[in-house]
Amino acid sequence: MLNLLRPVPILQKYITSCSVLPKATFATDTLATAALGKAKKKTAGKAAGSSEKIRLPVETDTNRLVNYVCGTNLLKEGGEDVKIGPDSDYPDWLFELYVGPAKKLSELEPGSLQYWRRINKLHIRKRRKESMLRKAK
Repeated sequence: MLNLLRPVPILQKYITSCSVLPKATFATDTLATAALGKAKKKTAGKAAGSSEKIRLPVETDTNRLVNYVCGTNLLKEGGEDVKIGPDSDYPDWLFELYVGPAKKLSELEPGSLQYWRRINKLHIRKRRKESMLRKAK
C-alpha cells in the first residue's frame, strides 16, 4: 500500500513556499477578484474600462475574393493572403466533402459514427430542455 502521508518531493517545495503566505491574503486584490467573477459594479454613465467595438475591414474587391483566401495573412506588416491554386493542386476528396446544412437523423446511415454523434447531440439537447423546464417550475 502506498504511504500517502509521505510528502511528494516535487510538491514539497511548492507546499513549503505557499505555507509562508499570511492568512487571508489570497484573492483580495481588485484584479484578482475581478478575475474570479466578482467584478466591480458599473459607475453612473459609461462603464469603467469599456471599449469601442473593433470594426474589421471587409474585403469588397471581387477579383481578390475569387483569387485569394482572404484573412490568412496574420502578419502586421507585409505578407500576403494565400493564393488559390488550380483544382489539380488539391486532393479529390476535398471536393466530395458535404458542406451543406446538418443532415437529419433519417438521412444518416444507421451505425455510422456521424449517426451516433447526431443521436448523442439530440439527446443532450433533450436533457437540457427537460432540465430547464424543471428549473422553471
